[in-house]
Amino acid sequence: MMNAHPETGTIEQLPDSRYALRFLGVGGKGATLGPTAVVERGSAPLLQIDCPPGGLDAHVSQYGAAPRNVYLTHTHLDHIGGMEDLFHGVIADAEEDPQKRIRIFAHAHIVPSLQERLVANKYIRAEGGVNFWDAFQLVPVSEGFWIDDAWFPVFEARHMQPRFCFGVSLPGAFVYTGDTRPIPEVLERHAADGETIFHDCGLRANPAHTGFVDLLNEYSADLLNRIICYHYGSETEAVRLEEHGFRVARAGQRLAVPAAGKRVAA
Repeated sequence: MMNAHPETGTIEQLPDSRYALRFLGVGGKGATLGPTAVVERGSAPLLQIDCPPGGLDAHVSQYGAAPRNVYLTHTHLDHIGGMEDLFHGVIADAEEDPQKRIRIFAHAHIVPSLQERLVANKYIRAEGGVNFWDAFQLVPVSEGFWIDDAWFPVFEARHMQPRFCFGVSLPGAFVYTGDTRPIPEVLERHAADGETIFHDCGLRANPAHTGFVDLLNEYSADLLNRIICYHYGSETEAVRLEEHGFRVARAGQRLAVPAAGKRVAA
């Protein structure tokens, strides 16, 4: 479980939380690493959300190995630009043992775009003889997906165009919006049980991303109390968001979330 204290901007991490999100990168134009977070169960990585350039190195540095499961929210390069590195990092093991392929979860609507952006060249390796998906097990999803006994619902965000970006959640634990404009009607459904909400938010809004004024205008006090912002542009922006009363995630930070399936008081 996690208790938020909006008056101080601090987060109380309690020992009975089963899940946590660790941000490897927070994204934004001034960030060293694009937005990517790892869902941890206990102390072990369970699911990496997005794979920006440098995402594999960051995961290996943190956990000592490549991710076993990756969820891709959409196909902008600051979210999938590390997939080529991931391919080269695991293809040798995957060719030797198909069980070592990495599972890639992606909404069915973005699979054609993934194919176009990642697999257009038949010479993935200079000498040929290998397919891009040989390194991976692609799992197209619609309503959600299973990893072991955990069910992760997915939902459409509001980014660029319809059916382009899809967030992910774990009921009772967290909601991760992906890149989005405000989606109050979605959060009323997917964040109805006290989930921590990790929300795309910068200092200023634009047609593709949320600004903090949007949050104030669009969301209830209950939702605002549970939001942690990421995808801001710089540390200066992070401080400014905090000055406006918002909590922010920072690269390297591990944030405990409520225990999945448990309702917590706002």
